[in-house]
Amino acid sequence: MSDSGDRGRGQGPSGQEPRRPGGGNTGGRYDRNAGPAKGRPENGRPSAARPASDRPARDGERPARDGDRPQRNHAERGGAGRKPEGEKRLWTSGGKPARGDRDARNNFEPEEDRDPFNIRSVRPRHDDPEIPEGTNPKDLDRVAGNELKTLAKDNAEGVAQHLVLAARYIETDPQLAHRHALSAARRAGRIGVVRETLAITAYAIGDFALALRELRTYRRITGRDDQLAMMVDSERGIGRPDRALELGRSVPRASLPVPVQVELAIAMSGARLDLGQPDLALIELQIPQLDPKTAFSYSPNLFAAYGAVLEELGRDDEAEKWFDYADAAAEAIEFADNGGEDATMEIIEEELEIDQSDVETPTEDDTRHND
Repeated sequence: MSDSGDRGRGQGPSGQEPRRPGGGNTGGRYDRNAGPAKGRPENGRPSAARPASDRPARDGERPARDGDRPQRNHAERGGAGRKPEGEKRLWTSGGKPARGDRDARNNFEPEEDRDPFNIRSVRPRHDDPEIPEGTNPKDLDRVAGNELKTLAKDNAEGVAQHLVLAARYIETDPQLAHRHALSAARRAGRIGVVRETLAITAYAIGDFALALRELRTYRRITGRDDQLAMMVDSERGIGRPDRALELGRSVPRASLPVPVQVELAIAMSGARLDLGQPDLALIELQIPQLDPKTAFSYSPNLFAAYGAVLEELGRDDEAEKWFDYADAAAEAIEFADNGGEDATMEIIEEELEIDQSDVETPTEDDTRHND
């Protein structure tokens, strides 16, 4: 048996191995307080200063003096007068489309709505990794493939190939898997499973800030909370255990699938350890699924996490017992995955010779009692 101190440790802050992408999701949200975009006037309005007119004065007009208000014609006031030829006035002083200017109204788009899915953050220049010959887009998980049906056929096939390769390399070469996920996101940034895959590969390479941003985008696109545990773990990864706990408590546990509940408990326990609260970390793991008599897909990680916290508390004997439970659960799951449910069980019948002297003969009192 391996050293218990090495158990339950993975690539993420909670010791969990990254989930396989592409079948089971950067960029932060638009910051309204970040100030005006470069090259644009503040508040979307033109500057208040106007250049002085350089036309010659007509007869009877006095020359312009310092302090005079700039002269404007009726069209410049947004009225119904004719606009000078070649001039386009799309905005009034209030930042709204000019009255009667239909094109301006159609082109108006609030700043915060221009990139609701954070597409801009995954579209920098990027060299697509090579797709090996024979990569079949149909190898993508069926549910994930259904999400790509909104794309053009050629684009959907290319995205599917990148997702298949991201899943293939996530354990052996996470950097390459991440490059494939980036390529998929550049081509299909509005698809939930694509942003989820990018988040998972970012988590696998330790870029927890990117993983968190991508998971937020995935959550906004799909409305699902099934990656809440990874979001909590990513908050831990960037050094914010308090925020991690707050995020983990933001969704009712009962509304989550059971495997997600278990993953969330492990991540919350890790945040407690980050804060130096091992007693509370143990309580976070004391959930109904902590049953050594059963073995589900989530059981080995849960049992190992419980053992790790017990070890942190100095309760080594109890910790070793839970590590053994984790090993046994993992073996049971591996047996089932390898066809254990359909395995042939050989039953051997043997005749047993019974010594009649060892058999008690019922007495008359026993017979009367049974009657």
